[in-house]
Amino acid sequence: MIGWLMLLISPLTPIWSDRIAGVLLPAILSLGYLLLLIIPASASGGGFGTLAEVIVLFSYEQAALTGWVHFLAFDLFIGAWVCRKARSEGINFMLVLPCLPVIFLFGPAGFIAFQAVRAVRNWSRSE
Repeated sequence: MIGWLMLLISPLTPIWSDRIAGVLLPAILSLGYLLLLIIPASASGGGFGTLAEVIVLFSYEQAALTGWVHFLAFDLFIGAWVCRKARSEGINFMLVLPCLPVIFLFGPAGFIAFQAVRAVRNWSRSE
């Protein structure tokens, strides 16, 4: 959660936000993810070929934890990217702020919300 708190205050501390939420914490989570992938799991019969295989796979605690860490790392990385992109394009942070909890909770939907903010802003600037 500290990474997301850093993103919420990123207009006040952009350098630290970029370093902590954009690099350090996603890297730590990614290393944890890699370790979970390396540790042998007792799951059998699961996989990614069909929905039924995914359901079996995630019925095992270690696989569910691995998936969760994957989401935590990737969603934080995308949230930090959104903050950096908005800052570099001069997008008001108040327009970005509602996108952050959506990215945290629903990843791709939050990314699309930010792309919509960018598109509307670019469209309004072109007129």
